[in-house]
Amino acid sequence: MGKLDGKVAMVTGGGQGIGRAIVELLALNDAIVVIADYQLENSQEAAKEIGGRVSAKKVDVRSSEQVQSVIEGIVHDHGRLDIIVNNAGISTMDTVVNSKEEDWDQTFNVNAKGVYLCCKYGAKQMIDQGGYGKIINISSQAGKNGYKYLGSYSASKHAVLGLTKVLALELADYQINVNAVCPGIVETDMKRNERKRGGELRGVSALDVEAEDHSQVPLGRTATPEDVAQAVLFLASSGSDYITGESVNVTGGMTMN
Repeated sequence: MGKLDGKVAMVTGGGQGIGRAIVELLALNDAIVVIADYQLENSQEAAKEIGGRVSAKKVDVRSSEQVQSVIEGIVHDHGRLDIIVNNAGISTMDTVVNSKEEDWDQTFNVNAKGVYLCCKYGAKQMIDQGGYGKIINISSQAGKNGYKYLGSYSASKHAVLGLTKVLALELADYQINVNAVCPGIVETDMKRNERKRGGELRGVSALDVEAEDHSQVPLGRTATPEDVAQAVLFLASSGSDYITGESVNVTGGMTMN
């Protein structure tokens, strides 16, 4: 797979969960990594703990101005931008008929618009510096399947996959690879909150939901954030130079399409 040899990477939502695991692995493989996160203090602490050439900048991925500013700051500090990992995301849970319009808008603004803005301005930078780059969008197996109570989340993650395919075509002439990773059930704080909320909606305990989660995975366990990070590392490396427009499942066999 090879090292990343000082490539400059931006990871949105990189201060915790899957994002932090991605930052750690990219840094371990010689990348310069900037955590671009709304929670700056948390991200700065993560950067300090990870060490190496890891830093943090505050950004609200819903804001065009802030996304442009953070990318300009990265280029100012490091001279270029080679890898973008669009990881920032949120979820809300309810039936579609009982869902709140503001929850739908918020989920799409972060999960879909945020990816669009980072891709738009990040790809412009990659083109301006002569082409070649890696864009990795974190979608979900919910971007390929429907799941009860995850209407806005699932729809937003489907949107990410559509955008990934279009960008892969548009950026191919510049040798910029655009791919997605689709995690399954990953042990993060967000998943634990979903289990609690999902249990409330179904009238069962969070522990019941957790047991059901494990029973659905053919490989017999749920994913760690590090499992997802390994797939991202491959797509960020030169080993994936002939792969674009793909969505890589990291689901333990739950999703096979």
